[in-house]
Amino acid sequence: MFADKTKIYVKAGNGGKGMTSFLRMKGIANGGPNGGDGGKGGDIVFQADPSMNNLAEFYFKVHFRAENGSPGEPNRCNGKNGADLCIKVPVGTVIRDFETQAVMADLFYPDSSVTLLKGGRGGKGNAAFKTSTRQAPSFSQQGEETKEYALTLELKTIADVGLAGFPNAGKSTLLASVSAARPKIANYPFTTLTPNLGVVRHYDQTFVMADIPGLIEGAAEGAGLGHAFLRHVERTRMLVQVVDLSGAEGRDPAEDFRIIDEELKRYSEELAALPRVVAANKIDLPSAAEHLEALRKLSPYPVIPISAVTGQNVKTLLDEVCKLLSTLPPLAPLQFEPFAYEKEDASSFEVVRDERGRLAVVGGLVERLAREVRLDDIDSFRYFQRQLRTFGVIDRLRAAGAKQGDIVVFSDIEFEFVD
Repeated sequence: MFADKTKIYVKAGNGGKGMTSFLRMKGIANGGPNGGDGGKGGDIVFQADPSMNNLAEFYFKVHFRAENGSPGEPNRCNGKNGADLCIKVPVGTVIRDFETQAVMADLFYPDSSVTLLKGGRGGKGNAAFKTSTRQAPSFSQQGEETKEYALTLELKTIADVGLAGFPNAGKSTLLASVSAARPKIANYPFTTLTPNLGVVRHYDQTFVMADIPGLIEGAAEGAGLGHAFLRHVERTRMLVQVVDLSGAEGRDPAEDFRIIDEELKRYSEELAALPRVVAANKIDLPSAAEHLEALRKLSPYPVIPISAVTGQNVKTLLDEVCKLLSTLPPLAPLQFEPFAYEKEDASSFEVVRDERGRLAVVGGLVERLAREVRLDDIDSFRYFQRQLRTFGVIDRLRAAGAKQGDIVVFSDIEFEFVD
């Protein structure tokens, strides 16, 4: 099974809960708070693995979650950090946010890695809340909870030369004749169902050639098999367009050239603008020679008649490919502005009216305080009230029209407004 595009779900680890603990030792009265902080949650890391060649394994496992941080412990011992989760993908994998399809990372180089999601912060233990006026805080902080996100993984084959052409034009035969690759070869269309790579060594030059499954008319709009693999030729420095010069089955080689050229343009102007050489294949077959002149008149690119089966003129084709490659810049990753999920400012908030007409406080401050407050603890609730005043929440509620006794919603907490 070959897969070059899939959807997965990833979630960084939650932060560990802070510990509420007091020192209890013989001979030491009122030892004070000594609860440790929770550990940080594990990160989500993607790494390019040269030994992988497709995304098939992500069809069977789609949920990936990093380890949560451990809770804090007594004696000011912090909890253990959660282990990072390293997800290995093939070289050339582009990672996108599923909702926006914005590019988050391009793992272009072997063994390159990127941290896409950070684990949640660990909650503070009660020892961290001790102040000169609050000597024995009996509350601690919950760890930060992380969100699950959907990602799109898209594999774009990385090669110097891409072979493009109609099914049964001889692309696989050409690849097999110039490299050690052994793609499936048969006398019927759509023999190649997955991209095949081969390393070509020609004198002192070495380059990678990719055999892309055959295109047909309408491929750019989704017809046939080739449309699913056009993304793979985007990662090439140049194209070799293979044309069946024999005119088998009543086909016109010049028209075949025109159709594939048009499909490349409709899919991507950048792709169509790549340097190109035309390999007029099957020159050894009857009626091939009479089609050669018409193809040369139509093509703006060099046309080299070859026979991939007998090897006729294949060396000349490789000479032309190597000459062209020597003038082209090396392959490079995508140019993009990396997309990243925004984290809310832990001090930001706004006051809105909910569906029942009540005043509600929403924002990053709400999420942070909701993790820190225990309504059944007087010290914790006093801390909550002080934070509301410190960050100006009370003033903002008053400006929004809150009156004595009005119900205010703060996350899952409801309280009466006291002016």
